[in-house]
Amino acid sequence: MGSNIVRFDAVRSIAFGSITAGFLTFGTRFGHAMRVIHFINGTNGDIAISFDGTTINSVILANSFTLYDLTSDQDQNESFRYEKGSQLYIRYLTAPTSGSFYCVAIYGKGE
Repeated sequence: MGSNIVRFDAVRSIAFGSITAGFLTFGTRFGHAMRVIHFINGTNGDIAISFDGTTINSVILANSFTLYDLTSDQDQNESFRYEKGSQLYIRYLTAPTSGSFYCVAIYGKGE
C-alpha cells in the first residue's frame, strides 16, 4: 500500500543554452516511484520530453507548463506510478534563446 505523506524530489533544471536539438539526459534517474510530474517551460522554445531518449513522449510549448497527476484516480493496489529508475531526456523543437526548463516530481514517503 502507498503512502499518504507527500515528498518532493529534487528539482531538475536546465538553462536554455544547454538544451540541444538531440535528446540529452535531464537530471538524475528517479529514486522513487513518482506520483506527479510537473514540467515548467520557462524558455521561449518548444521542448520535447522522452522517457527512452528516442521517442517524443510529451511536448511542452514555450512559456507554458504541463502537469501529469497519475494518482488522482487511485487503482486498487496503488501501483500506477512513474517507475523508480526512470530517466528523463530533453531536446528542443524550436531553439530557445532565454530562460530555463524545470521538472518538479512528487512521490509518497517510503515509496
